[in-house]
Amino acid sequence: MANPRVRKIADRIQVIVAEMLERRVKDPRLGFVTVTDVRVTGDSQHATIFYTVLGARPDEPGDLASTAAALGSATGLIRSEVGKQLGMRHVPTLEFVHDALPDNARVLDEALERARQSDEQLAASRAGKNFAGESDPYKKKRELDEADEADEPADD
Repeated sequence: MANPRVRKIADRIQVIVAEMLERRVKDPRLGFVTVTDVRVTGDSQHATIFYTVLGARPDEPGDLASTAAALGSATGLIRSEVGKQLGMRHVPTLEFVHDALPDNARVLDEALERARQSDEQLAASRAGKNFAGESDPYKKKRELDEADEADEPADD
């Protein structure tokens, strides 16, 4: 979507669809829907609308399925309103897709939290412990030179 005209159309479709879902679509199956993104093809013939449903859990597909069914039945009404407000000759077809990004972000946040807790436990178990052997096991060049001088026999 490098074309600025296509980006403007996508932004306008996002606003129109969000207003339609808030004010005009009165389907009881429709949850609290947020339109997260709209992507329009380069020829402006197809628009993919990404949405999330507040309170819907990915492990409970009932809420998502009922919302998807409500959006599917309201697609014609929404498309006609998009065409009316955009004033385009060819109104893009609308496809509603559940946005998995927030769910994926939540899973990643939980994994990062588990890793942080594991790191804290490891740091706590290491507290007060020392390494076996010397604190610095590597010989420095100066120490090697001094050791060589001590090993050489004195010429008396």
